[in-house]
Amino acid sequence: MAGLSKPMANPVAEAARTRSPGRLALERFRRDRIAVAAGVYVVLVLLASVLAPLICRVLGIDTERHIGLLSLTNLGFPDGRLGGMSWDHPLGIEPKTGRDLLALLLYGSRTSLIIAFGATLVSVALGILFGLWAGYFGGWVDTVISRSTEVLMAFPVLLFSIALLAVLGNLDRVGFLAGNSLRTAILIFVIGFFSFPYTARLMRSQVLSLRTREFVAAARVMGSSNRRILRRELLPNLTGPIIVVTSLSIPATVLAEAGLSFLGVGIAPPATSWGQLLGAASRTFVVDPAYMLFPGLSMVATVLAFNLLGDGIRDAFDPKSRS
Repeated sequence: MAGLSKPMANPVAEAARTRSPGRLALERFRRDRIAVAAGVYVVLVLLASVLAPLICRVLGIDTERHIGLLSLTNLGFPDGRLGGMSWDHPLGIEPKTGRDLLALLLYGSRTSLIIAFGATLVSVALGILFGLWAGYFGGWVDTVISRSTEVLMAFPVLLFSIALLAVLGNLDRVGFLAGNSLRTAILIFVIGFFSFPYTARLMRSQVLSLRTREFVAAARVMGSSNRRILRRELLPNLTGPIIVVTSLSIPATVLAEAGLSFLGVGIAPPATSWGQLLGAASRTFVVDPAYMLFPGLSMVATVLAFNLLGDGIRDAFDPKSRS
C-alpha cells in the first residue's frame, strides 16, 4: 500500500553485518575479562624477559656466583630462612653457587620463551605448509602427508627427543652456533618438529572445507595457479585457526622445554631456563623445598595464562566453541 512506509533498518544490525570477522573477534575478546587479564599477564612476562638485564641492573642483582653468601657450616646453603631471602635478594639465593634466584628467573624466562616461541613458529610453519598441501591437492599427496604425520604422532616423542638431544648436544659447534646457543637451536628444532603433525591435521581439515567454496572455484576458472590459490585465497581464510593454534601451542612448548631441561638434556649451566632451575632445585628439595617454589610458580602461572589467553582467542573467533 502506498500509505505504508518501509520498515526502518536497524543500525546496530547493519553495523554488525558490515564489520569484519577480525573486528568482531576482537570485540568478543575484549568482553572476556579472564582472557584480557591473562593477556596482560603474558605481556608483563614478555616485557620482564626482554628487559631482564635492565631490571637486574636497577635491582643490583646478577647471575654471577657469589660463594661468600653461602654458609660454610650449612652444606653450601645460604643462611636464613626460605632460601636466604632478604631485601638484597628478594627470592633468595641458589644453593652451592650463590646466584640470585630472581635474576636467574628473569634470564630463565627469556631462554624458555625464546625456545617456546621458536618451536611454536617451526611447528606452525610446517603444519601450515603440509596441511595446505594435503588438504588442497588430495590424492596421493594427502595420503603420503597424512600417513607420515600419523607415524610421527605414534613416536615415543619424549624418549626419542632425549636420545636425539643427548647425541646432538655433544656437538661443539655447528656453523656460528656453539654452546648453549646450539642447544637452544636444537631444542627449538626438536620440539617444533615433533609438534607440527597436530597443526598439519588441523590445517588439512580446514582446507578440505574451504577448497570446494565458490571463491576457490572462481579462482580456478579465472586461470589462477595452484600457488596463487594457496597463497591468496586459502591462506588468508586460515588466519583465525592459525592464531588460535599458535596461542594454544606456546604453553605446550614451554612445558616441553621445561621437561627436557629438567631431565638434563636441555639448557646447561651457567645458562638458565625454568626447566633447568627446576632440575637444580629438585636436588635440594629434601633439604629446603623453597628453591623449587618460585620457578615452579612462575612456569605454572605463565602456562596457565597462555592457556586462558588461547581459550579466549579461540572463543572470540568461534563463539560456538564455548558450548
